[in-house]
Amino acid sequence: MMEVMSIMCALLLWTSLAHGKPMARKERVLHEKDLNKRTQEDNNSFQYDHEAFLGKEEARTFDQLTPEESKDRLGKIVERIDSDSNGFITTDELKAWIKRVQKRYVYENVAKVWTDYDLNKDNKISWEEYKQATYANPEEFDDATDQFSFKKMLPRDERRFKTADGNGDSAADREEFTAFLHPEEFDHMKDIVVQETLEDIDKNDDGHVDEDEYIADMFAHEDGGPEPDWVRTERDQFSDFRDLNKDGKMDRDEIRQWIMPQNYDHAQAEARHLVYESDQDKDQMLTKEEVLENWNMFVGSQATNYGEDLTRNHDEL
Repeated sequence: MMEVMSIMCALLLWTSLAHGKPMARKERVLHEKDLNKRTQEDNNSFQYDHEAFLGKEEARTFDQLTPEESKDRLGKIVERIDSDSNGFITTDELKAWIKRVQKRYVYENVAKVWTDYDLNKDNKISWEEYKQATYANPEEFDDATDQFSFKKMLPRDERRFKTADGNGDSAADREEFTAFLHPEEFDHMKDIVVQETLEDIDKNDDGHVDEDEYIADMFAHEDGGPEPDWVRTERDQFSDFRDLNKDGKMDRDEIRQWIMPQNYDHAQAEARHLVYESDQDKDQMLTKEEVLENWNMFVGSQATNYGEDLTRNHDEL
């Protein structure tokens, strides 16, 4: 999939496991500059669409449904997206829906882990509570490498926590803890996202990301093996679009432009893409029939097991 990507947003998200281990998980969220160029046969693209349109959790639920069940639920969702009930879905209505889904995912994620860290049940999570729940038992980590990694993460987590703690009381309310777990969603946290991205990729600790470091973050070279075509394309991307001042490396400002490009609205781009691919009469709007005709792009499952043990209320959306 990398060969068709022209804009990459590298968002460094540290979430936490309920059993006390932090999950050091780099999620490179990939956006395309021209979403309309994707082919409808590209299942990877479909998965991206599903998660953008439904949210990750709901996309997994839809993956367990039969095509008939998916279409039935999609029809109900379409009626909710059509906010003025005029029978047409505009790009703006679809954009608003995608933004809502994204926001819901973020806050649901925080709600799931809140009780694991609010140890004294005062509806706040102090740094000490978070540290106790996350780092109290380093011997539980699988090996020495894990222990080193988690010890390295402790000061990084503390730095991020202090940045999210807007009133400086060393305790995070719901909004502050959301900023801590999902810094990419908050303007005042974006410097931290840049800093953590730099620390992850800058292997020689010179304060910059050179071309080889940029490539190494997404591709592991095998001894003597040739680079695939998409890697050569990414090298061109680095020289043409990442290294803006042409000094052979990315500084903080260039990293910021790479992972958080200005004037790029993910929800707007995805909404335009979905409309473009499904608008059969080219009137710049979607009818319910047009959405259902292209249901596989919105919610269609590639799974063969349609999941007989679903427990989630299918009308939640």
